[in-house]
Amino acid sequence: MTALTLEDAQKGLASQPFSVLLGARVASFGDGAATLELDIREELLQQNGYLHGGVLAYAADNAITFAAGTTLGPDVLTGGFSINYLRPAQGIRLVAEARVLHSGRRQATCRCDLSVISQDGTTTLSAAAQGSVLTRNGPTS
Repeated sequence: MTALTLEDAQKGLASQPFSVLLGARVASFGDGAATLELDIREELLQQNGYLHGGVLAYAADNAITFAAGTTLGPDVLTGGFSINYLRPAQGIRLVAEARVLHSGRRQATCRCDLSVISQDGTTTLSAAAQGSVLTRNGPTS
C-alpha cells in the first residue's frame, strides 16, 4: 500500500460536502495520527452559546477515521465511536487530534482529544472520544 499524504487527506476531506459546509480542514496527517480543525462560528452554536455537541461528534468521527487511514489506507469507514463531553466548548477554533492506539489488518482503534482555542490562545480540552475504524477491503499486500 502506498502511504497517503497530507495532500491526499485534504483532498478527501474537500470531497465531503458536509465537511465543506462546516469549514473543516486537515491540519496534520500521518504516522498514525491526524488533526482536524474548524473555526467556531455562530451557526455552529447551541442555545447556550457553546459549540453544538453534534459538531464535536462530527470532528471526533472524522479525525478518528483519518488517523486510522494512515495505517489502513483510504478505503475506511467508522465502525463506531463514543464521546464524552467534558466541559462546554467555547472559543474561536476547534482542534480534534486523533491517534491510532492499535491497528490490525482490517481494523484500527483510535482516540481523539477535542480542544477549543480561545481568543487569547488558551487551549481547553472539551471532549474525548474513542472509536474503531474498519477497512472495506482487505490489505493489498
